[in-house]
Amino acid sequence: MTDFHPPLGFEEALRPPVQSGRARIAWPVLRRGGSGGGKGARATLARVARRVPEAMVKVTGKTHDAGHLARHLDYISRNGRLPLEGPDGERLAGRAEVRELVDDWAAELSAEPLRRRGAVSMSIVLSMPAGTEPFRVEDASRAFAERVFGERFAYVFVLHDEDRHPHVHLTVRMSGREGERLNPRKADLHRWREVFAEALRERGVEAEATPRRARGVVQKAERTSLRKARERFEAGAGPMPKVLAGALRDAARGGGEGASWERQAVERQCLIRRAYVAEALALARSNDPHERELGRSVEAFVRGLPKPETRRMRLRDEIAAARNRADVGATRSPEPGSRGRSR
Repeated sequence: MTDFHPPLGFEEALRPPVQSGRARIAWPVLRRGGSGGGKGARATLARVARRVPEAMVKVTGKTHDAGHLARHLDYISRNGRLPLEGPDGERLAGRAEVRELVDDWAAELSAEPLRRRGAVSMSIVLSMPAGTEPFRVEDASRAFAERVFGERFAYVFVLHDEDRHPHVHLTVRMSGREGERLNPRKADLHRWREVFAEALRERGVEAEATPRRARGVVQKAERTSLRKARERFEAGAGPMPKVLAGALRDAARGGGEGASWERQAVERQCLIRRAYVAEALALARSNDPHERELGRSVEAFVRGLPKPETRRMRLRDEIAAARNRADVGATRSPEPGSRGRSR
């Protein structure tokens, strides 16, 4: 292997701008570091260049009282048909056992001082794209829950694999066993994705947890509620979402110059791509054939990155293209009464 040091900014392209030291929930994992599954920026670069699937860990909501928690657990357990699993393999089967869990968690919350009472539980979804073996996702989720929450926060989880992709619903009690409250920070959420991706790799599943900018994506992911509303509108089954209508109006009057935040986003993407190119060039000069192959993979990856643009920029281009098509159609339309006229 060469002694090449990655150029300044390269590793920053693979990590979101968060301070790991600010993580409050995942500190045991941060303290002992990763375990297996591929370490370091070079291994991450290889997975990014191969475009391995991204592990998803998403906080989907909270339950605010016993009734809300019961309805949520009924949903994820399919009204008791699917057993819920807790720490150490404990399994809750049937609605009666689920109700006992609801009562226990609600009692824990009621024992807290009034000024500290809040939500009963936090709902988290861990998922991978279609094609991933469901039992591996389930086992990786089991390891994730144990590593992140361990003995500090009670939890239950269940696998759903009947949809487009396998995913696990993980419900964590907000009140910790030592009196702390579950309140993850941005650094925790980033680390959670890393822990889940690492657990998947340990089980033979290619997975990564890079920020979207490392994959050449500038636009933020569309929220599930907005996506469903947009799909209903496009299918003619509902009104245009207000967010989409506002974005279209903004793009239509935006003119040629983008906002300062748009320019900054595009400039940052250019810097990231330059860092990738610098890494590819350095790898191409290596004496190691594996590193030269990695360099070629990185070069191909950069060439295949999408155009760096925000949603407003994309909508503005689509509106301009539609107007051009309309203008071309108007110029090509025959004048009234000209059909059949001899020349």
